[in-house]
Amino acid sequence: MSGPQCSCGAGAELREKILAEAPRLGPGDVFRFACHPGVSCYNRCCADVNIFLSPYDVLRMRKRLGMDSGEFLRKYTLLPVHKEMKTPAVLLRMNDDAAKTCPFVCEKGCSIYADRPWPCRMFPLGLAAQKDTPDGWQGERFYFLLKEEVCQGFHEAREWTVAQWLEDQKVDEYDRWGEPYKELTLHPFFEGGGVLPPEKLHMLYTACYDLDAFRRFVFESTLLERFEVDADFVEQMRYDDEELLRFAFLWLRFSLFGERTMMLKDGAIEAIKGKPAQGG
Repeated sequence: MSGPQCSCGAGAELREKILAEAPRLGPGDVFRFACHPGVSCYNRCCADVNIFLSPYDVLRMRKRLGMDSGEFLRKYTLLPVHKEMKTPAVLLRMNDDAAKTCPFVCEKGCSIYADRPWPCRMFPLGLAAQKDTPDGWQGERFYFLLKEEVCQGFHEAREWTVAQWLEDQKVDEYDRWGEPYKELTLHPFFEGGGVLPPEKLHMLYTACYDLDAFRRFVFESTLLERFEVDADFVEQMRYDDEELLRFAFLWLRFSLFGERTMMLKDGAIEAIKGKPAQGG
């Protein structure tokens, strides 16, 4: 069994300390916490933090702002690159000020609160799991409290169970969309030491995060001529980002790992053998 994996976004040293020492919480365990303008630290936690964004985080945030996905990614995200990276890691770009504040925080709080990303919804909870099989997180899952010194919310009287907090913060929908992305990033291909070439890594990034660019690829290339795709599904993903993201996950499993998540039309096998679809 491999070591625990942590979703809290902390640095490696702090992450290991949290996972080794923090009490493990289950759905029925109780903690005290409240965040509101009357707390002395209000908004102070929204600065100088690493917030990793999932594809669904970006989908919700850029729709809230009415922005093209490419424009949102250029303005509000960073894409760290290092030699051990196997899949894209998209970070929220903090403001270029002394405090490195979140670009969406204002005096009254989060300006995109209803569409804030998963890590912000979870706080003050962190999530960890044991990854013990090639096909994903199958080991123990547990929650823990991220008790930062600056946060005074833990001194408030309001009590929650873990399950109540997750329901109140509407985490379920984010988790539901996080699962297929997690299956991609934890695919047995990577577990076996596989490395994607740059063009396929770019394909993964584009299909998951830059949905407007991916939509152009889908509808302006020959892709839909080569695969059996339900006509209603095609029309849905023409306008619905969630349906397009659903298609992206299917397409990536086929194109990157050769899984039978899509069906070729008769006579199309030779057309794609040895090369990506036009525009890929």
